[in-house]
Parts: sequence; structure tokens; C-alpha cells
Amino acid sequence: MNTLHLLFNAVTVIFIAATMFAAGLGTTWPDLRAVLTDGPLLALVLLVNLVALPLLGWGIAALFGLPTPAFVALLLIASSPGGPFGAKLGMVQHGDVAAGAAAQVLLAAVGSITFGPTVNVLLDAANMGGGVSLEVATLMLTVAVLQLVPFAVGLVMRHHVAPTARAWHPAAATVSNVTFLAVLAGMLVGNWRDIVALIASLSLLAGSLLAAAAFVLGTVLATGPRPRRTTMGGVAAVRNAGPALAAVGIAFDDEPAVLGALAAVLLSGLATALPIATVLSRRRNGPTP
Repeated sequence: MNTLHLLFNAVTVIFIAATMFAAGLGTTWPDLRAVLTDGPLLALVLLVNLVALPLLGWGIAALFGLPTPAFVALLLIASSPGGPFGAKLGMVQHGDVAAGAAAQVLLAAVGSITFGPTVNVLLDAANMGGGVSLEVATLMLTVAVLQLVPFAVGLVMRHHVAPTARAWHPAAATVSNVTFLAVLAGMLVGNWRDIVALIASLSLLAGSLLAAAAFVLGTVLATGPRPRRTTMGGVAAVRNAGPALAAVGIAFDDEPAVLGALAAVLLSGLATALPIATVLSRRRNGPTP
């Protein structure tokens, strides 16, 4: 069991680092600058992802009366913006891929710093009873190192040695996708009893509702043409598993019940966001990548 635990942690670290490294390799300074210099769009994207969705996650968890593991998992996911599949949803729906990728990377970078304090405040405000809280400084350091450093390395490579960055990007993206599936599989296989138990608790419905509401809010509270706005909706709907997994490891010692709930929320969110992007793709009369 200890060997499997160490293997799971190692794959999780690889997933987080590879995802952010691939994001850096695929991001150009002009793409990043276009989002950073668009004041209204930037303000709305940050408002939705850093303020509205964490509060919405708290509200949904309280409304459904979720058990503690699922309550914690939903707060972790809601407070963690910048999921790597956000840009992919932009491709699926034939949206503004460059803006979506830049927004996803920006949110992942900012979220690596805001995640810990946000979750800590929400857990305290939710009055969980057991005094559940996160070691904010430790979590911020862990997430920043695992996310910001690989992204910065990839971004610098893209700027200074672009041919090498473009050549490495497909391999890094493949490692990210494969390890993400491995992490999800590990959570599902190792915690399937906890996931099954969540069906009656409305946890899967809560995860789906959060993703659907995030897509709508991200789209409505954005500027620019419709393809850009729906792309921002997709970026908001797909949350970043990296900080949430780090938090489970640091604060909950990879507790099976929390890991199972986290897997359930992640899967229900992806299962909700992908069909929305597919419908948008068909309306735009293009083949889905």
C-alpha cells in the first residue's frame, strides 16, 4: 500500500509539472500580453474565476448538504482556476484558442497563489466542525514550485528557442494527458467505494451544476466576440486539479474519501463541459478536433 501511495504521489507531481511545462511551451509573449493588456476582459475573468466560482461552490455544497469529503472536494475544485483542458475546450468549440490558452495559463499562475488562502477562508466560513484547514504557506510554496517554475521554464524556452519549444510541446502535452488519466484512474480504482457512496449524496450533481454555471458565468461575464466569450466560459468550467491534489496530500494525507470525492467532482465537471463545447462546435459548422 505504501508503494502504491508513493507511486500515486509521483504520478501526480509529474502531471502537475508536465501540464504547466506544456502550457509554457505553447504560450507566446504576444498571446499572454493580449490578455494581460485587455483590462475589462482581465478584470471579468479574474472576478469569475477567483471570486464568483469559489463562492458558488460553497453555496452549492451547502444547498445540497454534501457530506464533509464531498463538501471539501467541491470547495477545492471551485477555488482552483486554470485547468489545462480549458484551452482544449476552446479548440473543441472552434473558439478563440489563443486567448483561451493565455487566460488558462494566467489563471493557473494566479490561482497557484490565491488557492490556499481562498480555500482556508471558505473552510473556516463553512464551519466544518472538525476544524479542517490548510497550511496556507506550505500549500502556496508547493503549488507555486510545481506550477510556476515549469511554466516559466517553458515560456522562456518558447521565447528564446522557439523551434525546440515547438518540438517538445507535443511530447509534454502527451505526458500531461496520460498522467492526468492515470491520476483519475488511480483515484477511481483506489476509492471506488467512496465514489459509489457519493451518488446518493448528490455530489455528482453538484459537480455538474458547478461546471455548467461556470460555463455560463464565464461566457456572460466576458468581453469581445461570441467565440472569445464562450472560450472564456470553457476556461472557467474546467478547474485545475493540480492545486486540489496538492491540498489533499498536504492537508488530508491523501484521505481516500476526499480523493474519491475529488475524482467524482472532476469527472462530473468534465462530463458536463465537454458536451457544451461540442454543441457550440456543431453550431459553428466545423469538425471537432
